[in-house]
Amino acid sequence: MVIWIILLLMTAAAVMAVLWPLSRHRAITAEQLDPDTQFYREQIAEIERDRERGVLQASEAEAARTEAARRLLRATGMTANAFTNLGEPALRRRRAASTLALSAIPIIALALYGAYGSPHLLTHPPKEQAQAQGERLDLLAAVSQIETHLAQNPQDGRGWEVVAPVYLRMGRVEDAVKAYEAAVRSLGPSADRLSNWAEVMVLAKDGLVSSEAQKIFEQAVKLDKSSPKARYYLAVAAEQDGQMDKAKQAYSELLAESPEGAPWANVVRQRLAGLGVEPPVAEQDNAPQIGAGDIARMVSGLAERLETQGGSPDEWARLIRSYAVLGQRDKAKATAERARQALAQDEAGLKTVDAMARELKLTDAEP
Repeated sequence: MVIWIILLLMTAAAVMAVLWPLSRHRAITAEQLDPDTQFYREQIAEIERDRERGVLQASEAEAARTEAARRLLRATGMTANAFTNLGEPALRRRRAASTLALSAIPIIALALYGAYGSPHLLTHPPKEQAQAQGERLDLLAAVSQIETHLAQNPQDGRGWEVVAPVYLRMGRVEDAVKAYEAAVRSLGPSADRLSNWAEVMVLAKDGLVSSEAQKIFEQAVKLDKSSPKARYYLAVAAEQDGQMDKAKQAYSELLAESPEGAPWANVVRQRLAGLGVEPPVAEQDNAPQIGAGDIARMVSGLAERLETQGGSPDEWARLIRSYAVLGQRDKAKATAERARQALAQDEAGLKTVDAMARELKLTDAEP
């Protein structure tokens, strides 16, 4: 709030600096506007002095004074008219300049501040800004130190296991995949370690459980049959492969064996609901629902746009993958065929679509 008051005062000072000279009225008289009036006045005085000295007779002096007075009146009338004609345009110019100053200066000042200043500092207290920046710098410094250590000691599995979730938090999903892989390679497989590795592989594929990730989840279940994360993603994989009965059974068994208040229970219920199964709702489970309505609408919008306007091979591939993630394999297959028709003249595009179809096992698996 204080900074806004300071900015307001600075803007007001700038406006006043422009308006102050415009608001001062000059004491402009007819004599100042036309020097002839002063000349005629001096001429009349000179005639009076000549009469007193006897240079001019009284009649001559009177005639000369009358003529000078007539010229003085004529000059004075012209000057007064000129002054009147000059005042109105000057007043209009002052008003225009005042309006421009009052409107333009604040707008220009705010525009310059927005372009070259730091308006974000006004919405966040300096203390919070410094704290957030300090935390980010600390995180980056810590990651940098760990990366330096791992570059020198690539067999340090604990280091890879520590940095993997940090990469995920920073949005470096591919780096998180590599870090978990290095941790498994150095420390050996465990159910949790394998499940975490395969999970970030799914995140890297926008929710698609690839065949490689599915194998890792299966290995995790062999090490721990109760592993909830691995069991959940294997059920998702079955749903994406069109094996609906298998997916329903896997979800139902996982939900039945989950402890009360399990954080994953609500997601499993929603998956079952999407497959037409009405799951039981625990009274203590108040976690927010993860709706698929928005995702379905986005997929529908993408499909409509590609059908009417066409699109790039990557967009067709994304639509095929989206249908697979939603478990709609029939639509995924139909979209792949439609993409091949739309990209018939694009050899590279056809390769992209075929690669996605193979990855989703749309050519072999039956719905």
